[in-house]
Amino acid sequence: MTRASIIDWARTLFEDLDFGSVRRWLAENPGRKAAGYLPVYIPREIPHACGMLPVGIHGGGDHLEIIKGDAFYQSYICHLPRSVIELAQSGRLDMLSAVLFPSTCDVIRNLSGMWQMLYPDLYVRYVDVPQVLDHEVGTAFWREEMHSILCGLAEVSGHMPSDDDLRQSISIYNQARSEIRALYAMRRDEPWNVPTEELYLLMRAGEVVPVEQFIEMSRAYRKAAVEEPGRMRDNSRVVVNGSFCEQPPLGLIKTIERAGCYIVDDDLLLGNRFLTDDVALDGDPLDALASAFIEHSCKSSVIYECRQDGKKKLLAEKVEQAKADGVIFAAPSFCDPALLDRPMLRKGAEASGIPCIAFKYAENSGQFQQFREQAGTFADSIKLWGGQ
Repeated sequence: MTRASIIDWARTLFEDLDFGSVRRWLAENPGRKAAGYLPVYIPREIPHACGMLPVGIHGGGDHLEIIKGDAFYQSYICHLPRSVIELAQSGRLDMLSAVLFPSTCDVIRNLSGMWQMLYPDLYVRYVDVPQVLDHEVGTAFWREEMHSILCGLAEVSGHMPSDDDLRQSISIYNQARSEIRALYAMRRDEPWNVPTEELYLLMRAGEVVPVEQFIEMSRAYRKAAVEEPGRMRDNSRVVVNGSFCEQPPLGLIKTIERAGCYIVDDDLLLGNRFLTDDVALDGDPLDALASAFIEHSCKSSVIYECRQDGKKKLLAEKVEQAKADGVIFAAPSFCDPALLDRPMLRKGAEASGIPCIAFKYAENSGQFQQFREQAGTFADSIKLWGGQ
C-alpha cells in the first residue's frame, strides 16, 4: 500500500460523522455491539473482550453545525460536549449500545448524567480512574471499577469474557501500543517522514475500526514512510501540550507544521498511549490492567501529580526526551484541566530555558491565520535566539 492510499483511507474515516465503518462492522457481525467512549482513557481491552467494538467519540470538529447541542450547555464551557450531544441528537450515534465517560472534568461528568436521562435504554457509565497512585490502594480501586464495567458491558453484549478472553484482548492491544510507540518514535526521530497531520489521521481512524485492522494499517504506513521519505526542512522542533481532550481541528495541526514547526511530541488522542508500557499477560488480567495503570500511566492534567514540583518538571522532561526546541501550549477554550495546569507547566519550562507560546482553540475553529503567524514567529525566534 502507498502512503497516499493509507492516508486517504484514514481521512475518509475521520470525515465520516455517520460512523459508516462502525455500522458496516455491526452489519457484518450480527448480534455484536459497539461501545462508545470519550477522551481521555478507558481500558478498551474490556469491551473488546466482551465481543464489542470500542468506538472513540471526539465530537464533530469543524464539519458539524451545532443546532441542538447549544441548548444543553451554557456558553462558557468547552465545545466538545455540545458537539457530542449534537452527534447523538442527530442520530449519528444510534448504533452504540453503551457509552463510557472517563473522569476528565465536571463537564464530562455532567454529560454522562445527561446521557443517562436522554438515553435510558443504553448502558452509560462514568468511569472514575484512580487518582491515588499508591500501588495497593490504586490497583484495588481500579480493579473493582474495571470489574464493574466488565459486568455491565457483558450484560449488554451477552458475553461474559473469561480470563483467557481478557488476556487475548490485552495481547492484541499490547501489539497496538507497540505500533503506536514505533510510530511516535519515527515521528520524533524523522518528523519530515511522519507529518503529524498523517499520524493524527491514522490515530483517529484507529478509534473507529477493529484494533486488528489498525495494527495492519499502522505497519503498512511505517513501511510506506520508509519507502517514500519526505523532504527534510529547516523547521523548529516543538512539543504541543494541552490538547488531550477536545481535539484541535485538523487545519490547526497542519497550520503549525506549515508555519515552520515540526511537532515531535504531543498529547493529542492521549488515550491511545495512556499506558506507556505493555500490560502483563500472566496472572489475573484485571490485576494486570490495574497495575499497568498505576505503574505505567503517562503524566497528564487528568491525573493528580503527586511529585513535589512535578508539574514544573514535566515539560522539561518531555522536551528533553523529544529533543525539542520549544513548547506550544494549545488548549481548548474553557478547558479547566489544561488551563489550570498551564501556568505551572509554563513556569517550569521557562525556568529551564525552554521557549514557549500559548493559544486557545475550539474544535470547530475555522480561521487559522493568527495561529500561523504565532507559530511562524515562534519558529523563527527559536532559530534566531534559541532559548535566550
